[in-house]
Amino acid sequence: MSTFPIDPEHVSADTAASRAELPSGVATEADLMTFLAGLGITTETVRHPPVFTVEEAKTLRGDLPGTHIKNLFLKDKKGRLWLVVVDEDRPMDLKDLRRRLGAAPLSFAKPDVLADVLGVEPGSVTPFAALNDTTGAVTVVLDAAVMAGDRLHCHPLINTATTAIAPDDLHRFLRACGHDPLVIDLTT
Repeated sequence: MSTFPIDPEHVSADTAASRAELPSGVATEADLMTFLAGLGITTETVRHPPVFTVEEAKTLRGDLPGTHIKNLFLKDKKGRLWLVVVDEDRPMDLKDLRRRLGAAPLSFAKPDVLADVLGVEPGSVTPFAALNDTTGAVTVVLDAAVMAGDRLHCHPLINTATTAIAPDDLHRFLRACGHDPLVIDLTT
């Protein structure tokens, strides 16, 4: 095994000391769970049939208390990549989002870019995929309303499971992956 590449400037000394070793290449769900455990982060995962939309997820995941998120993988006209994490029921206006981010015009990134950069397929987009963005190509944006909850639910790199994590632990995970997420109020 080789140490998963992480930018040490974005990691505290205790996090850097406790990070897990992962095989090179695209991380799997098992790699993710090992990485989280290495950071001392506790999660709970529930299995379900594959889901590709919020509506399917609501039907198939069962009653899981907490905030369920949706993730928008976007590309702006300048080529910048964005992973926007919001409540699953939050409508998103890309023009308004562009203004809030100070970005060039936004559109959904192509599936091949998603696979190349985040190592996941459509339907499996998740903030956990930041683990696969070893070059820091993606700016992660977290809606402040989502981060104010006590428990977040997202896919663990696959769309056949949902993993619960505390918002502070998600933030810590992202920083350990070399991402300093923007936390922005997207509700006003």
